[in-house]
Amino acid sequence: MRASWRETLLSYTFLAPALVLLGLFTFYPLIYGSYLGFTQYDGARFAHGLGPKWVGLSNFRTLLADPLFLTSLWNSVKYLLVVPALQLASLAVAVLVSRELPAMPFFRAAYYVPVVTSISLAAVMWEWVYNRSGTLNWTLKALHLLPQGVAFGWLNNEHTAFWAVMLVTFWRGFGYYMVLYLAGLQGIPEELNEAAILDGAGSWQRFWRITVPMMRPTILLCSLLSTIAALRVLEEVLVLTNGGPLNSTYTALMYVYSKAFQGFDFDYGLASAAGLVVALVALLLSLANFRLFRDAEGAQG
Repeated sequence: MRASWRETLLSYTFLAPALVLLGLFTFYPLIYGSYLGFTQYDGARFAHGLGPKWVGLSNFRTLLADPLFLTSLWNSVKYLLVVPALQLASLAVAVLVSRELPAMPFFRAAYYVPVVTSISLAAVMWEWVYNRSGTLNWTLKALHLLPQGVAFGWLNNEHTAFWAVMLVTFWRGFGYYMVLYLAGLQGIPEELNEAAILDGAGSWQRFWRITVPMMRPTILLCSLLSTIAALRVLEEVLVLTNGGPLNSTYTALMYVYSKAFQGFDFDYGLASAAGLVVALVALLLSLANFRLFRDAEGAQG
């Protein structure tokens, strides 16, 4: 009994630094930020030395009556369209680069470069691609898909800006999920594929009967991460369009950022309430992901 108590105390002693850091920089901001969502706390109260004032659900009623917030939330939900395309492309390329062929390490590194590229540098590059004299218009004209003399501003049009920003998100996240899928593929025992080949299974049969079932935990993880990332997209919007044109790229996190840090209101209470709504939507979608994969496993079983 005494030895067990000493082992427990020793374990928590080693865990204490990490727990303190988690408490200070994760749990406390999470709890306090959630509390602020039910309070009135803005720049005026802060300037007069007043603390948060409890207002209950008032901030949430304000959000539901704000067309800008509803537009931003719809844009964030619409942004989820990037998730299946991103996952399918990442998995397909991970299967290709998992083969031991010459120069394959170079391709793996090349696909991962956008992940570690600064968003500022990426914004400069993509603005050059999308502007009226950029490479995208030049390529479309060379392929005769865009008339000569026509200069189209992809980030300045309300019908194309959203999809243009989404493509940047796809480009930035592609390599990250590819690496996760590559790690999952390397964990599949080679004996399974060898046995399937001896049984006469083709490439597609091995992919659907062996690779996909064995990769289900990795697919679930990547789906959850990409779903949450799509709802939380901010950097691409902020540096490329700042929510425009006509709020066509204005996402829910952009709304949170603007209410908390832009303008002169500094409405931390309303921003926190909006953040809670986004977190609730992310939680519901995560539960839906778990339910979908559980039903798929049950059907297969």
